[in-house]
Amino acid sequence: MKGNKQNIPKKGRVILVGAGCGPADLITLRGREAIRTADAVVYDALMDPDLLQYASPEAECIAAGKRSGHHSMPQEEINALLIRLAEEGKNVCRLKGGDPFVFGRGGEEAEALLAAGIPVEEVPGVTSAVAVPASSGIPVTHRGVSRSFHVITAHTANTTDGLPEQLEKLAGLEGTLVFLMGLKNLPALSAKLLAAGMPENTPAAVCGARTLRGTLKNIAALAADAVPPAVIVIGGSAGLDLWKGQGLLQGATFGLTGTCGFRSRMRRALTALGAGTTDMQRSRIVPVCTANELASELDQMPGWIVFTSPNGVDQFFRLLSSCRFDLRKFSEVKFAAIGPRTADILARHGLYADLVPESHDTVSLGRKLALTCIGSDVLLASAEKCSPAPRLALEAAGIPLRQLALYHTVTDTPCGSTADYLVFGSAGSVTAYFQAGGAVPVRAALCIGHATAAVASEYCPVVVASDTTPEAMAEAAVEDWIAAGQTEL
Repeated sequence: MKGNKQNIPKKGRVILVGAGCGPADLITLRGREAIRTADAVVYDALMDPDLLQYASPEAECIAAGKRSGHHSMPQEEINALLIRLAEEGKNVCRLKGGDPFVFGRGGEEAEALLAAGIPVEEVPGVTSAVAVPASSGIPVTHRGVSRSFHVITAHTANTTDGLPEQLEKLAGLEGTLVFLMGLKNLPALSAKLLAAGMPENTPAAVCGARTLRGTLKNIAALAADAVPPAVIVIGGSAGLDLWKGQGLLQGATFGLTGTCGFRSRMRRALTALGAGTTDMQRSRIVPVCTANELASELDQMPGWIVFTSPNGVDQFFRLLSSCRFDLRKFSEVKFAAIGPRTADILARHGLYADLVPESHDTVSLGRKLALTCIGSDVLLASAEKCSPAPRLALEAAGIPLRQLALYHTVTDTPCGSTADYLVFGSAGSVTAYFQAGGAVPVRAALCIGHATAAVASEYCPVVVASDTTPEAMAEAAVEDWIAAGQTEL
């Protein structure tokens, strides 16, 4: 009997995870843990691809997303894929934009899996029906204005005109109407609501990369050039703007570039001052060094290990963890970090930087190393295309050097819109953005340092921060925004 049990194939399970809407940090803690522990991640198009950074390097990541007009995989095939992966004994994270059960067809997937005998769990996500209007200062319910809200898909295959059923009844409802996935249907949608008797001065808004405000009569014209995805809000609460006048960067829009970590830090600093942000070009960190290669490099332990970015520290210790490297071997090693952010990440691993230059750039780092590391040898752990400044300074000082590339950066295609400011965290991100055809900013490029600004100045005006922290960059933007006469102290 015991032997028979051993022959029963192990069956995996599927977790339907709501990825939230917008930035990756809107996912729940339980959702992020589901990604981290999954053997396979099957993900949709309408989610932040930065979430995939939480997946294990060994996990199989499969794109199965559907976007309006571009269906990469029919729903039946997605159901079959989830069943197959689970029957192979894998724990599967089905990562869906927003909430799986709000127009996400999560219920259909759950039914198919349960019918196949696959265990299923659902992790709720932040739905765009509530969160996107909220980010524009529009509460879907508000005392004295709206005591209810109704979430409707703005297109359906079950009607002759593709519009939602019973719009006439919806037009007579009190409360807020929230339409999802319906930007292209907005002219017909608003016309039909007007024909059904909804007053033409009813407040309306389109909430997307930019928030467009108007009335039911003119919102379709105002949003003619809006880019999906966007949420349509109609009703009294659409006339509210809770964030208006809050912060010195109110009214300014910032297009973010770079890695998930950099964009998240900049988003927090800028939105705290009232700015609007959108991801203009995403970059992903791709390892180019294996755990065994790093461990082999450390067989000959250097006197100094130098990190030129927070990403380098993260990759370094991620690799060491996967090969169970004993950190006590670093007892005689000293560490250098290019700046305080890199030093902070190092400290999280229980190791503290012995050297951080006063100016947080590669030239200053190289000069400081050349003066400090005499009589020792150095391992420079960096990106594949790192600035040559530290290497050249060490070679000129006659200090033995080994350079180990840990990762390289891959950039996505820039989105088609623009913003008042573009935010750049490196010279490489500037080059990647403009060479890929990214639009110039309306006002300036906000740059992390002078090396980045030198490259950006070839394309547009620049604003340079006094330091590399997100707060310093936000302060530089405030000074420029005030100088432009956009706000007053």
